[in-house]
Amino acid sequence: MADDQHITGVSGTGVPIPGDDVDTDQILPARFMKEVTFDNMADYLFYDARRDENGEFNDHPLNRFEDASIAVVNQNFGCGSSREHAPQAMMRWGVDGVVGESFAEIFRDNCKSLGIPAVTASHEDVTALQEWIEDNPNSDIEIDVEAETVTYGDTVIEGNIDDAMKEALVDGIWDTTQLMYSNLSKVEKTASELPYVEEV
Repeated sequence: MADDQHITGVSGTGVPIPGDDVDTDQILPARFMKEVTFDNMADYLFYDARRDENGEFNDHPLNRFEDASIAVVNQNFGCGSSREHAPQAMMRWGVDGVVGESFAEIFRDNCKSLGIPAVTASHEDVTALQEWIEDNPNSDIEIDVEAETVTYGDTVIEGNIDDAMKEALVDGIWDTTQLMYSNLSKVEKTASELPYVEEV
């Protein structure tokens, strides 16, 4: 349901990440932000929460649902700092979409810039979905961006996607870097007509 840049929906198995007010320092600890690229960010996703006192992997959901692509979270997910590294780490780990009760605004906007739909739903619906994933770890969840629904098993959740996110995903204009490259000739033409821009 993704055609080039146009994202009308995503699907895959789920991973429940329970807890309210999960901040970006939990998602991607600050000490890993010194790297100059995002290449290794998947390795640092929930780094501390996923390990025991000996540094070994524990029973954190991300360790138990390794191949999941739909994260299901609770209230105010991604709060704290505005670090882009948090959704970058989730995307590089394999997350294609997020369903939650609510998201910090900057986190949600960072998801949009990566082409990751972030759908909000009620506490009851999100909790039921998290419980269903625990019982059905190999079953798919489908996010329909246009209809703003989340489907799993025989259940359809009526969700909500921010208007700006929905438009950007469906119209394929979420990747601003790609958008600038695709309009490079127009940018160059406009620049050449400006009296204060010198040719290099």
